[in-house]
This record gives sequence, structure tokens and C-alpha cells, in this order.
Amino acid sequence: MATDITHTAHTVEAAAVMKLLPARPRLLALGEPTHGEDTLLDVRNELFQRLIEEEGYRTVTIESDCLMGLVVDDYVTSGTGTLDDVMEHGFSHGFGASAANRELVRWMRAYNDGRPASERLRFAGFDGPLEITGAASPRVALSALHGYLAARVDPGLLPCSAETLDRLLGVDDRWTDPAVMRDPSRSVGQSAEAKELRLLADDLVALLAARTPQLLTATSRDDWDRACLYGRTATGLLRYHHWMADASPSRLTRLMGLRSQLMADNLLALAERGPVLIHAHNGHLQRDKSSTRMGDLPLEWWSAGAIMSTLLGEGYAFLATALGTIRHRGVDTPPPDTLEGLLYTLPEDRYVIDAPRLATALGATRRAPRVSPWFGYAPLDQAQLAAYDGMVFIKDVPKS
Repeated sequence: MATDITHTAHTVEAAAVMKLLPARPRLLALGEPTHGEDTLLDVRNELFQRLIEEEGYRTVTIESDCLMGLVVDDYVTSGTGTLDDVMEHGFSHGFGASAANRELVRWMRAYNDGRPASERLRFAGFDGPLEITGAASPRVALSALHGYLAARVDPGLLPCSAETLDRLLGVDDRWTDPAVMRDPSRSVGQSAEAKELRLLADDLVALLAARTPQLLTATSRDDWDRACLYGRTATGLLRYHHWMADASPSRLTRLMGLRSQLMADNLLALAERGPVLIHAHNGHLQRDKSSTRMGDLPLEWWSAGAIMSTLLGEGYAFLATALGTIRHRGVDTPPPDTLEGLLYTLPEDRYVIDAPRLATALGATRRAPRVSPWFGYAPLDQAQLAAYDGMVFIKDVPKS
């Protein structure tokens, strides 16, 4: 029997999103089921612009390196650098090559032009300096934190000198060797130097916290916030490298969890300064436990979204995105007995879907799981539908 779902579908606009929620959440997340498709990012840009103008959101954060994102933030807030340089140096995972990401940055800079600091938009990456092939050296974050403190506190309070950090860090190639991801024995993460660096990083973060009143008097809140980001990143990277050197079966599960924890810590820090719009893969933002397989090894961990939802309750909201076709990737019209197949019967190209209401309409009816012929697209899981606050459905994704 056909299921009527037209009452769950609404125009993609800010008002439609807000009607799904009991109140404006501090963190409003929009997911995507695949990376690299500018059509999805165009929809994101349009929706985020309306949420900024109509609902007062002031920070946009995406699944990109949190340190590189500072380059973008400097540009959108004060015009530092050029747009070309920002797109080249301000994004990880290849996201700087996206025309839609470029348009987002251009629009944010134009929005801020001439506005007082209190009304300007901010940009942030919330991912760690991590890639599938490994993790960055902790040098940048650790040196920046040390430099911030060295310029502002009594030298006798510092646990070490910059020269000591440099000696212990050694050459960066030791930290960034991509072979480490498959061979833990090649990691320096549990070396004597790395263990000493973890203790020093912890002492530097503790000193930053202990001197907060002095530091916030002597410097701007933005500078202090950045120092805190350097501290989170340095300790997070050293912890990540430590467990990259672990040879136990739980190694990859632990690494997945550590990445999620670093993401969540960055999002919590962003939420402290005002309402935030988040964009990342659905898997990083969902409330349910995340899972995957690497070879024969099943992995399960809690995503950043699951952590945020647990800590913030209604202060966190999540809209997943689902797709009908990505024909240039071999993802053709969804079978009619799947959830995407049902959504594909709607007449327009894109909608905001009331996901809990859709789950109620489906009742006990179980739609067949969609199987994607392309590994890069993650189909909907009907079991998670009721845990979404809403959903964006895009019928067809043309080649970017």
C-alpha cells in the first residue's frame, strides 16, 4: 500500500526548519551523506544564509581542520589575505577546491563588510588536523600555545622552553609518516619524547586555565580562545599519536572515538560564544552509535553529534541529508521499496522533511534498505529516522 508523505514535506527555508524544533538550538547541524558534491553545498549555503539573516546564527563551522580554519576566520572577519590564498590554505580534506565553499567564504566576507565586530559572522573548522592517512605533527599547536603563554606569564611558570619543545618534537616527518596508519610500530606516539611532550602539553594547558583572569585582562577574548584551541589540539594530537602506536585490536575503534571527542570539544567551545551552524557528514552528526567495517574488523564509536546531543539536549539539533540520484557516481533512481524511493515520489526537487512525523507515518512498515553501488554514498537507515530532528531531501545531484 502506498504511503502518503506529502504532509511531512516542506519548502527548504529557515522557517520550515525552525518549525520542526521546540526552540532555536545553540548548535544546529546539517549533515550530508557524501562529500564532494557542490549541489549539496549550494543548498547548505542558501539555508545557512537564511538562518543567519532570520534566526541570528553567527558562526558557521564545517568538517575541516580547526587550525587551518583560523585562516578563513581572519579573512571573513577582517579581510586578511586574499580569497585565493584562503581557499588554498584554509581548508583540509580538499574542501578548498569547492566552488560552493568559495562562495560561502565570499558571502560571509561581504556580509561582514562594514559591520561592527559584535555583529560579524565567524568561521571555524571543527575537525582535528587529521586525515585518513594519519595525523599532523603537534608542533604548530604546541608551539603556538607555548608562544602565547611565554609572551604573557612569568617565565618561571613555564614548564619548559621553546627549544625543549623543538628538540622533543624532532622532524615533522616522524609524526606524519602515512605508513603509520597500517603499521603501528612505525609511530613515534609512544616514544620517550612523545610521553614527555604529553606531560608538558598538559602542564601548558593547566597554566593557561590557571592564569585565565590575568590573560583575559592582558589580551583579547579571541586570542585567549585561540590559545585554548591550540591547547585542545596539541593534547588531542598527542593522545591520537599515542594510540596510533597501539597494536591491540581496539586501536582503530579508539582512534575513531578520539577524533569524535576532539570534534565535540571544538563544538562545545564554539557554542560558548553564540549560536552555531554546523556542516559535516551525517555520520559525524547523528545521535545513534556510528559503525563501519575495515576489512573484517567491525568498528563502533559515538559520533560528535551523539556526544553533543547527550550533553546539550535540545540545545543540539540535527538535520540529515538524503539523496535520490548521483548518476555520475552510479547511484541511479532508488528502488521504490526503499525509503529514498518513497521520498523520490515527491514532485519537487528538494524538501525539508519532518523526520519524526515521517517515521510515524511509516509506522511498523519497514522499507527495504537501499544498497549504494558507490562506497562514497551512505544511504538512509530507517531505524535512525525518529532520531533526526528533520531531513533535507535532494532528488537529483548533477555532476558538479
